[in-house]
Amino acid sequence: MAENPAYPVGLRLTGRRVVVLGGGQVAQRRLPALIAAGADIHLVSPEATPSVEAMADAGEITWTKRPYEDGDLADAWYALIATSDRQANTDASAEAERHRVWCVRSDDADAATAWTPATGHSEGVTVAVLTTNAKGRDPRHTAAIRDAVVEGLRDGTLVAPHHRTRTPGVALVGGGPGDPDLITVRGRRLLAEADVVIADRLGPRDLLAELPPHVEVIDAAKIPYGRYMAQEAINNALIEHAKQGKSVVRLKGGDPFVFGRGMEEAQALAEAGIACTVVPGISSSISVPGAAGIPVTHRGVAHEFTVVSGHVAPDDERSLVDWPALARLRGTLVVLMGVDKIGRIAETLIAHGKPADTPVALVQEGTTAAQRRVDATLATVAETVRTEDVKPPAVIVIGEVVNVGVHSPLNASE
Repeated sequence: MAENPAYPVGLRLTGRRVVVLGGGQVAQRRLPALIAAGADIHLVSPEATPSVEAMADAGEITWTKRPYEDGDLADAWYALIATSDRQANTDASAEAERHRVWCVRSDDADAATAWTPATGHSEGVTVAVLTTNAKGRDPRHTAAIRDAVVEGLRDGTLVAPHHRTRTPGVALVGGGPGDPDLITVRGRRLLAEADVVIADRLGPRDLLAELPPHVEVIDAAKIPYGRYMAQEAINNALIEHAKQGKSVVRLKGGDPFVFGRGMEEAQALAEAGIACTVVPGISSSISVPGAAGIPVTHRGVAHEFTVVSGHVAPDDERSLVDWPALARLRGTLVVLMGVDKIGRIAETLIAHGKPADTPVALVQEGTTAAQRRVDATLATVAETVRTEDVKPPAVIVIGEVVNVGVHSPLNASE
């Protein structure tokens, strides 16, 4: 075989006959991509793995239950030869050559007329990596390159700008609890593609330093409010930049719809006719306790957990929380934005029947390098916050799970 590099090409197999010989593990790995390509797949094999058999049962492939016979590749556009019979593979490969059918051989790549690249996908892009020639082929190396490229596209570290016209709009992106590694893959990719980022102070700040120089970063806390309320001014800024034809990311801490006013922003965008994408984020109500070694549920201890906002005190007429009902629950209570109100929250829970010795943990700056955990009880938590100088942002966990957890902090990013 000549030492020339393989010529890469994308096969459009929709409705075209593809023959697969052998129903083992190789076929099991390759068939899903062929099915996704819309190929008319004919499997020839006396037996198959349960997964391949399920594909046949579902009508995704046509299965002829016998060994390979000469003539099976007639009228095929593409063939995958993967039987355990080397002579049958050689004969089928020869038939493919006669009929000018491109074929892949699992047992002898050098004897095949085509190679299967290591492939991966990211938002409408297929990445395919091929070794340049037969000599020294290393499938693990090509797979590693594939993985690196796909991961870079997904997390935004490998930026490939769009040069065709993009539809302007806004993405409400949940940035997670603080550790930049805990943002979703889609959120990170949208950040990398943004023209404008309007960020909350509780969003993962480290990610902003990675943005390309042309990206305009706006601190939501510093938007001039003038005659507008803060949220209304943020809504107007989102609309204004989107109407300029820009791709805008609203980067929020945690999840946009967990005490993040994400729906208010989505509604304002909808009224303005602006396209809006919502990217969920990891909520601090679960992730921060977990990072501190506290499970919000645990078998035999807590079969429920409730997340409430503590930004207004229980006796405030604006409060929508049924604190007496919460005091009667046996599960875990997670309080967000409640550091400065925790004294009155604890008093209210105790007054309505919650034991004063109920364990409490406060996790400050959860999942970041500054994370710390302070333990108390409902009776002592107010004083503990003062003496330990606990500052927002902190997640407060109330319940017996506090004593179940691992008291040395876990590293949630590893």
